[in-house]
Amino acid sequence: MPEKSYPMTAEGKEKLQAELKNLKLVKRPEVIERIKVARSFGDLSENSEYDAAKDEQSHVEDRIAQVEDMLKYAQVVDADSVDPNEVSVGKTVTYTEVGTDDAETYTIVGSDESDPLNGKISNDSPIAQALLGKKEGETVSITTPGGQFDVVINNVEA
Repeated sequence: MPEKSYPMTAEGKEKLQAELKNLKLVKRPEVIERIKVARSFGDLSENSEYDAAKDEQSHVEDRIAQVEDMLKYAQVVDADSVDPNEVSVGKTVTYTEVGTDDAETYTIVGSDESDPLNGKISNDSPIAQALLGKKEGETVSITTPGGQFDVVINNVEA
């Protein structure tokens, strides 16, 4: 069974480390305090504050476990170690759909760093999957839930 890995940029790993620190040192103690206060209200069977605090505690602990797992199996991708013209995680790629003049630019990042509205797409997305490993000047067919289209890779930069 192959070991799982989470490809990410160095920046993405730093953000996860900061999130983990915040969850453990800020969020967890806040939730524990809310549970203590809610317990002081008495009967726990009809105590909505207690139930809400316990639910939040569950969410915080789940996220802590998830982030710790991602950091344990993090695979920091050094975009500079890959051919400068090859699309990889951590690189920004500009492409034009065949038959149009509209260029689109995305940075390919790990799934937890994804932010499409700010031009960062997950390495697991259909667009990134089609582009990874391709080089500047290549024509690539991309299949998305919206259909298939061909693009030409105009520029790749770290």
